[in-house]
Amino acid sequence: MRRLPGRLWDGEARVWRVPDAEASLADLRRAFGDRVEETPPVPADASRDRDEEASGRGPSRHALDIVRRALLLRGYSPRTRKVYLAHIRRFLAWTGVDPEDLPEDPLPSAERYLLFLVEVRKVSRSYHSQSVSAIRFLFDVVLGRPRIALALPRPRKESRLPVVLSQGEVGRLLEVVRNLKHRAAVMLLYSSGLRVGEVVCLRPEDLDPGRGLLRVRGGKGRKDRYTILARRAIDAVALYRSVHGVGPWLFPGARPERHLTARTVQRVVKRAAGRAGIPKKVTTHVLRHSFATHLLESGTNLRVIQELLGHQSAGTTQIYTHVARTTLETLRSPLDNLE
Repeated sequence: MRRLPGRLWDGEARVWRVPDAEASLADLRRAFGDRVEETPPVPADASRDRDEEASGRGPSRHALDIVRRALLLRGYSPRTRKVYLAHIRRFLAWTGVDPEDLPEDPLPSAERYLLFLVEVRKVSRSYHSQSVSAIRFLFDVVLGRPRIALALPRPRKESRLPVVLSQGEVGRLLEVVRNLKHRAAVMLLYSSGLRVGEVVCLRPEDLDPGRGLLRVRGGKGRKDRYTILARRAIDAVALYRSVHGVGPWLFPGARPERHLTARTVQRVVKRAAGRAGIPKKVTTHVLRHSFATHLLESGTNLRVIQELLGHQSAGTTQIYTHVARTTLETLRSPLDNLE
């Protein structure tokens, strides 16, 4: 597919798209032979979500444009805009009406939709919470009904402790990543406590090897920050760049003008954990948790860790005190006191 002219990857629908032209059909037939089947044209929105198919029709493009403009004007990040639009589109498709056609009190409809997500779709708590945030935005900002927005309940937060790797496990994971680009990216995830979306958006000038610092541009909440940069990570990046050169992105994707996708790095970490024989469920965010926990165990002040991670609230960083080895290593189990 990547060799076909004009092809584009639709990340939301998870399909490849090519221009609607005879030349595209000819290219597909040359590439895939008789496996190419022609089907009657389907409206663009109909293939995007099963909820829309079930409801019979989705919200109008005009309605979604109103939501999109409202998100843009309030400075929401591209990722948040994409997530909110998707949730609002699914909600409106489920109700089968545009925003202006919602009943005077749309709260019962919203609650029934959320019950459908939880009881029928069995969505995760985070998906449920995102849906509430998006629908509240629709009611409050787009429709001007803040009272109804506040009445929509949000699921209770779970109190789960983060998965943390030992330093030995981190070392084993890094050792099995052989690709120079992937190794440098994973090194930076752990070295600087980055989110995966932050590491893929790095530019060469964001690294300051002389000062041992890394600049994060527009992190969560659109905030810039500085974090630390390990010498081993600097060396890994230097080796990678000596082979692959320099471009606008530190980690370019298949097309040089675009950066590496977060999904690619997530797959690299997951596969590396398997090859390293680590039984824990390892994600890119586990490396960020491990960075913070290992700093805390080495005596770093919690307030400093908060700044390095870019947490707005100290309470978010406080969770690492529950998993730090130093908190428990001075305790002795009563079983060891038995004779």
